[in-house]
This record gives sequence, structure tokens and C-alpha cells, in this order.
Amino acid sequence: MEFWLDLNDEQRELRDWVHGFAASVIRPAAAEWDEREATPWPILQEAAKIGLYGFEFLANTWSDGTGLSLPIANEELFWGDGGIGMALSGTSLAVASIYGSGTPEQMAEWIPQCFGDATDPKVGAFCSTEPEAGSDVAAMRTRAVFQEATGEWVLTGQKAYATNGGIANVHVVTASVDPSLGSRGQAAFVVPPGTAGLASTRKLKKLGLRASHTADVFLDGVRLPGSCLLGGKEALDQRLARAREGQRRSGQAAMRTFELSRPAVGAQALGIARAAYEYALEYAKTRVQFGRPIIEHQAVAFALADMRTEIDAARLLVWRAAWMGRNDRPFTAGEGSMSKLKAGEVAVAVTEKAVQILGGAGYLREHPVERMFRDAKIYTIFEGTSEIQRLVIARAVSGVQIH
Repeated sequence: MEFWLDLNDEQRELRDWVHGFAASVIRPAAAEWDEREATPWPILQEAAKIGLYGFEFLANTWSDGTGLSLPIANEELFWGDGGIGMALSGTSLAVASIYGSGTPEQMAEWIPQCFGDATDPKVGAFCSTEPEAGSDVAAMRTRAVFQEATGEWVLTGQKAYATNGGIANVHVVTASVDPSLGSRGQAAFVVPPGTAGLASTRKLKKLGLRASHTADVFLDGVRLPGSCLLGGKEALDQRLARAREGQRRSGQAAMRTFELSRPAVGAQALGIARAAYEYALEYAKTRVQFGRPIIEHQAVAFALADMRTEIDAARLLVWRAAWMGRNDRPFTAGEGSMSKLKAGEVAVAVTEKAVQILGGAGYLREHPVERMFRDAKIYTIFEGTSEIQRLVIARAVSGVQIH
């Protein structure tokens, strides 16, 4: 499909629909849920009632052949609020893993259980990061051992910083099946509701995205039927056999697995940045200093010009990468990582500048830019730090295994 910057009618309708929900439901509640540091279940329920929370919504946005619908929706949700936006989108991490690795039967069984329904909404959790294995995926210590006698898998280990960890209806957990193979010896498992042996800490207290639940997850001899291995044991055995024989998938294919999700994350950062820029712009038009609105002073006006330029530049990178990923164009220069790197760093810079433009008022909680500033910082850390994004890009453009 050709790449166009003009949105079609469906994309514009999607943007306006999500924006309307963000403006009327999310924004008025943002400060409250940030202060409460709790999952905003009533807002999840409202979103589910109108079809904005659920697999059907994800499927519809993904079916857009341009790849732009999901980043468009994410930008508007996070324009509303970062924490509530993450509460609404965090389940998609688990769903993406089930969708990407599961059999049709597993998708049909587990994806609906990740979301629940409008009467009783649920959330899903994707548990991959560990205390000693964040960016270093090959260092994963959580183990999955298959017991031939019972046909069960036994999982033992600890996961860190899991979005929705412990409160999720369905947990998707990555574990090492053959540690000698590093990241190629790992698999993903569904942990059904109420499974014995899975426990979590209390909700972790965070700098930002406070309405989104984050916790460590502990797996103490968690026993799972064979059907909970995503993709099935036959496919896993074949993959492990190829790895042991030294066969390698192309570096491009391996990189694309991680690259594909990054534009959607970049779009979240964009939404936060745009919200802060718009607030600072309106403030600068009304705040009077030295006898005139501060926007008439070059220092402020030029700062706003730079903010808008950087946001638009980041959006172009996000849209390009989303289109490339959806249309199977190779990421020869790490374009997915470029989009997330740029958007994350722009979000931090723009929200910080928004606080500065408001001056002392920007430091107060009665203005939302301080919350946006706190929310933005995570986008240079999670889903691959800025340093990891640069490493991916550098390896892609140089062809050298940089360490």
C-alpha cells in the first residue's frame, strides 16, 4: 500500500472519536487517578461500553493497511492522559504476544479473557523484564521445565515492572526452556486466572504513569498444562532443534520482532508531548509579563516553535515506521527504533520546556504540565532505553556488532 500523509475518512473519524473520549472522559479524571495511584476501572468500563477497550478495537486498528490507525489512536489517548492511557493500552502487550505466538485455538481462548467485557472489564499482563534481565534479554533466569509424566510445564522465577502484574486476569510470561541457547531458547506461556504459585508485590510507586498498575511478579513452581505454551510444544521443539544445529534466522527478521511495536509506543509519547505543547501555547497567549503576553517575547515564541517542529518530526518518523511495519518493508536502518527514540526524547524535552514556559506555575499540580513531565520520562527507559534504540540503529546502519 502506498504511503500518504493525508488521512482517509475512516482514520479521521477514528482520530476524532478517540479524541472526544480523551477530552470528555479521560482528561477530567486525570489528576484524580494520578493522585490516587490506582487503576481507573470506571474509565476502562466506559471505554469498553463504547468499543474503545477490547480486542475488536485492536483488531480494527490493526486491519488498517496503512498501519497508521493504531498510532493515531494511541496519540489521542495519551493526549488525554499518560497514566490512564497506559491503563487502557497495557493489556495490548499480553494480547500482542498471544496473537504473535499463539495458535488460533489459543487466541480464541485467551484473548477475550484478557479484556473481559463492558460489565466486568479485565486486564492482561505481559511479564518479560527481570531484575537482572531488562535490555539483556539473553540473561533471563525464569525457567520453564517440561514434565513428561504429567505433560505439564513448571515455571519458576521473578519478573519485574510488569504492567498489570498481579491484577491481571491473564498473565503471559516469558521463560527460558534451554538456557544454553540464550534468547533463542525462550518461550512464552499463558498463566490462566487463579493459577497457584503466581504472586505479586504491592503496586510499585512510580514517578509517572501512576494510574497504570506496575508490580513485580513471582512464579513459585507454577504448574501449567501443555496447552498453555504459546504455539505448542511441537513448534517449540522444532525451533530449539534448529537453534542447536546452529541455524539462524536472519538478523533482520529477529530485529523486526522488536521493531514492530515501537512506533505504537512512540505515538504514546507523542500524545503526551502534544498535550504539553498545546497547554504551554495557550498559557503563553494569556500570561502577561512586562506589559505583554509572554508569547510576544522571542525566547518563549522560539521555544514553542522548536517544540512544535520536534513533535511534527517525531510523528513523521512514527508514521513511517508504522507504515513500513504493516507493509512488510525491511527496517534496514532501524526505523522502528528511530521512531521510538525520537518520540521518547522529544516527549521529555517538550514537557520540560512546557514546565519552564509556565515558570513557577508549571511546578504546581494545579497545572497538568508537571504530570505530563513526570509521565514522559519513562519513554526514554521502557520498551527499550534510548541507549538500546541507538544500539539497534547503529548496528543496522553499520553492519557491525557494536557492544
